[in-house]
Amino acid sequence: MIADLVRRAFAAQPRPTNPPSSALKETAATIIAHLARGGGAVLERDRVVVGAVLWEEEDSALYISRVSVDPAYRRQGIARALVDEAEREARRRGFSRMTLGVRLELVENHQLFRSCGFVDAELRSHEGFSRPTWVLMERRLT
Repeated sequence: MIADLVRRAFAAQPRPTNPPSSALKETAATIIAHLARGGGAVLERDRVVVGAVLWEEEDSALYISRVSVDPAYRRQGIARALVDEAEREARRRGFSRMTLGVRLELVENHQLFRSCGFVDAELRSHEGFSRPTWVLMERRLT
C-alpha cells in the first residue's frame, strides 16, 4: 500500500528526472526494510492513506525521504503535515536538525521544502554524474 503510494506520487512529478528516481522501484519489501532501519508515518483521510514519509538517522540528523502525497490529494497541506510529523520524531529522538534531498529539476519541491524551513546545505551528484543532480537541504530545530 505505501509502496504503491510512493510510486504513484513520484511518477506524477511535474517533469522527469535524470537519473530516474529510485522511488519508482519501491516495493512492499523495500518499504518494510526502510521502516525497520528508521521509521516513517502515514496520513489518512477517511481511512485511505493519502500521504507517507520515511526517515532514518544519517549524520546525526533525521533524514526524511519519500515524502509522498497521492496526486488526487495534493495542495491540501499533506506534505507539510508529514514534515511536521517528521519534526516531532526528530525532537523525540533528540536531534537538533532534519535533512532531506531534492532533485534540482524539481523546482516546486525545492520551494515546498524551503517554505517548511529547510535551506540548501550542499549540492551533490548521483553516481556517474559529474555535475550536481540534487541538493541536500537542512532544517535546524530550535
